[in-house]
Amino acid sequence: MNYYPCHKFHIPVMGLAYTIDSPIKVARFGISSVMSIVEDGLIEMMRSHYYATINQEYKPITVHDEDYRAKRITDYLNLVNTIVQEQVEKLKNAAFEAGSEIVKYFEMLPEDSLLKQFYRQMLSISNAVEKEKIEKHLRSLIKPGSIDVNIMTKIDKNNFNKSGELLEDSSDAIAALRGYAKSNLTNSSVVFSAGMNPRLYNYLENCREFDINEDGKFSKKIIIKVSDYRSALIQGKYLAKKGVWVSEFRIESGLNCGGHAFATDGYLMGPILEEFKLKRQELIDTLFEIYNNAIQKKNNKKLDNPPSIIFSAQGGIGNHEEDEFLHEYYGIQSTGWGTPFLLVPEATTVDDNTLKLLCNAKDKDVVLSHHSPLGVRFHFLKGTTSENEKFLRISNGKPGSPCPEKHLALNTEFTKDPICMASQKYQKLKIAHLQSLCLPETQYKKQLKDVLGKECLCIGLSNSAAINYEQTFVKHLNAVTICPGPNIVNFSKVVSLQTMTDHIYGRKNILTNSNRPHMFIAELHLYIDFLKEELQEDSDKEPDAKKKKYYEAFYQNLADGITYYRQLKGISSSNHEKFIEELDHAEIELNSLNYQFSFACN
Repeated sequence: MNYYPCHKFHIPVMGLAYTIDSPIKVARFGISSVMSIVEDGLIEMMRSHYYATINQEYKPITVHDEDYRAKRITDYLNLVNTIVQEQVEKLKNAAFEAGSEIVKYFEMLPEDSLLKQFYRQMLSISNAVEKEKIEKHLRSLIKPGSIDVNIMTKIDKNNFNKSGELLEDSSDAIAALRGYAKSNLTNSSVVFSAGMNPRLYNYLENCREFDINEDGKFSKKIIIKVSDYRSALIQGKYLAKKGVWVSEFRIESGLNCGGHAFATDGYLMGPILEEFKLKRQELIDTLFEIYNNAIQKKNNKKLDNPPSIIFSAQGGIGNHEEDEFLHEYYGIQSTGWGTPFLLVPEATTVDDNTLKLLCNAKDKDVVLSHHSPLGVRFHFLKGTTSENEKFLRISNGKPGSPCPEKHLALNTEFTKDPICMASQKYQKLKIAHLQSLCLPETQYKKQLKDVLGKECLCIGLSNSAAINYEQTFVKHLNAVTICPGPNIVNFSKVVSLQTMTDHIYGRKNILTNSNRPHMFIAELHLYIDFLKEELQEDSDKEPDAKKKKYYEAFYQNLADGITYYRQLKGISSSNHEKFIEELDHAEIELNSLNYQFSFACN
């Protein structure tokens, strides 16, 4: 039985703007979602927009205000919370009649929800007095979805005062964390993604807002996004030693995801989830022992039992059968549905032009690119206004973007002060450097392509909200970038929130690609393509011992993953024959790659 949270899925963070106000759109229906809080300029713009919608005065928080970044974030989160609480009260008082929000709340719940069954029972009662009694009880059980935030730990640029002195505890990620910690959100979580940031985690140790309450629960919780068990263990132990409990490990596919992709060394989602399943209790016990010792020293407290840990998963889920298998076989408590929700205007904020691109996206349009200035692989939709603008600048002999936000200004290759690799300044310096090296033509073109490919994300991933709400984010810069996962090619229609929820729970099917492979097969092919690309990039040189060892391990991990899927019971029960056939084809392709690589090394 699913008791609470109300839903068995959540909407992960997407870009900067795409889920920036998702809680205002979906939380009142019991659906949890995640907002990025890295871009405080966008958040300030959203403050301006939403204060007007509730007829309250908007008081700007300018860059001249002390700790302005944290203050913007705190105030916006408080504003979102206020709006959601008012929405929930209005929903609770709505009539149980067709089309009302309270009916929508209960109709969207999964069929195995106790709340949904209680609602169904109420509908069958004819006695008015008894019916009113149950309606009152149902109203009291309504709870909003969690209002969660995301901090990408790699985005942690230092900040300085006017005199050039480093501002203590004011780097981008730390200021964002402080802004969240000081907000009035409760039963909420901060999601840390992109790996461990010791400076950020050390600061977290002194944030008392994340301490355990007297009832053994947390008002503000920690979620760590991980791509494998080892990462969960390392980060969980690091925080536990500081008296910080991780309340959820959010397991994401390394490649079958949107945005930045952090590929594993060929470890596939299925085997990774299996390891979490087998070692779940061991992980909990290990972290609890460390955590209990730490809080005893820190707060003179000692717990008898470990606080709860949720294990969730996301990355390329496309239908109810896959979603249910993750819940039933691996014991996953919540599944992340990201990319498909880009086609749900009731849940996400996407401008009309980009929405049309998403609806028409085909396999060739979604690229695992090198476009991110972070130097991390990045899923990218071709044909966006941002890409078109980038090509125009290149053709005009002025490559690179203006860099007003500077959140990704992290490179010091040519300058004392960090600059962004997508900026005009960096690209001009880098191209001049490449020209001075007198490289062979093919090598020069290859490196030049990589330089010119870098694209501004701070503005591109924020502008969709500015366009939708007729606001100005950065003057004269209106281009949009979007980073869906490969799964977008299987969805091509704009749908309602209720329709998407019905699809997730198996009440409807909105897939438009009848040949869509199983999520595990899709990820397997993404990894084979990734390996193929890596091998091609190194094809003009003899791999050293370290590189050779890496490729051999990568191949073996993929081969082991295929073996694992062959014996996995209950997977793709509706068409298991097709699943095995696709495994066969993938194995042939992988072995062919291995043969070519082994032959080249001898």
